[in-house]
Amino acid sequence: MAEVASSLRAEGVVDELKKCGVTHVVWLPDTESKYMYDAIQAEPGITLVPICREGEGPAICLGLLMGGKSPVLLIQNTGFFESGDAIRGICLDMDLPLLMMIGYRGYEPSGKPMIDSAGAFTEPMLKTWGIPYHLVDDDSHTPRIGQAFAEAREKSHPVAVLIGREYQ
Repeated sequence: MAEVASSLRAEGVVDELKKCGVTHVVWLPDTESKYMYDAIQAEPGITLVPICREGEGPAICLGLLMGGKSPVLLIQNTGFFESGDAIRGICLDMDLPLLMMIGYRGYEPSGKPMIDSAGAFTEPMLKTWGIPYHLVDDDSHTPRIGQAFAEAREKSHPVAVLIGREYQ
């Protein structure tokens, strides 16, 4: 019997965001996330807020939170690195209860060593900054998004979800 490859459907992720009450997705769309972009655009209850650089994301999320909205920051791990000062100064120093969904570029689900340094540095960087994280790399893991969202609110602290595969 052949093993069925798992997938991560963008619609399933958006459904989980809706369950959490997310109102805005702050994001720098990239070429690998067309399915997620389309799924967010198709959901009338979630507003996509495009940004020019990932470092703008935390400040925009802070403004949305102060305005009574419920944002999520969606960035790639290389963008997480680029936005380090904003994450430190806004998310960590201000205890921002923010869910960050981070594309895990370089992730190797097979357990093989990561050859892309972006993947190799992601978890150590999150641990260094004291940001809890959860891995989502197939449809069965999407409830972890809701768990991480609740954890961010309960702890009044940023929490990350690492997206370990491209959306379908």
